[in-house]
Amino acid sequence: MTRSPARTAQQYDPLGAFGSRPLALVIGIASIAWATAVSLFSRDVPGSPTLSALTVLLVAAAVTVVAAGTGPFRAPFARGLFAVHIVLLALATITSVAAQWGPDLNVVNDFMAVVSAVGVLVTAPYRPWPDIVVGGTVVAAVNAACWGIAGAAHPAAVAAPVAALLAATPAVVLTVAGAVFAATFTALAERVQIRAGSYSVERAERDGIARSVQQDRATILTRDVAPFFAELRTQDVITDADRERARTIADGIRRVMVADADRTWLQQALLAEGAAAATVADEEALIQSMDVDQRTVVRTFLRALLRASTVDPAGVRITVERLAPSRWGTGRGPTSRDRVCLTVSAPVADSDIGIHRAFDAYLAVLRVTFPDLAVEIRPSALALRFSYDQH
Repeated sequence: MTRSPARTAQQYDPLGAFGSRPLALVIGIASIAWATAVSLFSRDVPGSPTLSALTVLLVAAAVTVVAAGTGPFRAPFARGLFAVHIVLLALATITSVAAQWGPDLNVVNDFMAVVSAVGVLVTAPYRPWPDIVVGGTVVAAVNAACWGIAGAAHPAAVAAPVAALLAATPAVVLTVAGAVFAATFTALAERVQIRAGSYSVERAERDGIARSVQQDRATILTRDVAPFFAELRTQDVITDADRERARTIADGIRRVMVADADRTWLQQALLAEGAAAATVADEEALIQSMDVDQRTVVRTFLRALLRASTVDPAGVRITVERLAPSRWGTGRGPTSRDRVCLTVSAPVADSDIGIHRAFDAYLAVLRVTFPDLAVEIRPSALALRFSYDQH
């Protein structure tokens, strides 16, 4: 039995991770500024300006990897990008020590001990705790080795082992903090998800259909049945016309019940948002094969889309179609089962920047749930496409 990969805080709470991303970017920019300021104005020895410049570039590259990898259209943050981030931090540590090779007279110059540790910490929402531990261990080991070797070659106020320990401490402390956060968050999220899953999709849909039928039935009773009975009470004889009218009312109630029972959860969701004019092309009712998490995410996005003041629900078009396994080739995509592709297109009376501002958070959630999400944003239009396994 194969185990599924460990999930991250970003996958359980995409909006929370998306909201924390600006802080990670601010910390990254501050790291670049600190590295630049120390390299220019606070040097123990003349050293190598070239290696100092390389250190700043490596820090900037590490920040860029995090900025690009945690964006809403690239979630979840891939292990490969995390590995590149750690390697860049380790290389920056090596070049920073080499750039000021000599006696370590000022602890402020040892900025990479803190910058590299913080670089591990900011990835805690985006990678599982074992990855955080491995990455932090690598950074701590590199820090200890670099400052330990420098301390042995150029003895200063503290012994080389102490210098190595002090250099590794920030990485050890912040790695433990990040790993504890990642492990605790995902454990709690799993418990919440299991409890929430006890209320099944089928039961929720039955309840939704029942409420819809009851509402429509109440409308018919108020509009047709009640006046009809009131008229009958004033009559002494029931005529054939009365019988025909009663039959017509009964047929109307039956049609409403059948129509509601035949609607998919997607059509119910659109009706609930007052978007009956939206177009849904799903002849095989393939949308029913989504699991509970996927339905929740899609429903949330559609609710935001349809409630946006810049979107005309009548122009929204949703297409659900079957894709054969052969269409997915032999790469990483699934090939053992048919997949279903969902396409959403909508006219949006806004600029591309405005569309990003309104929907980026929701697209981040969609990207985590549907890794092959493709989004096209242009002025006055939004289109997205993704696929999922049939369940």
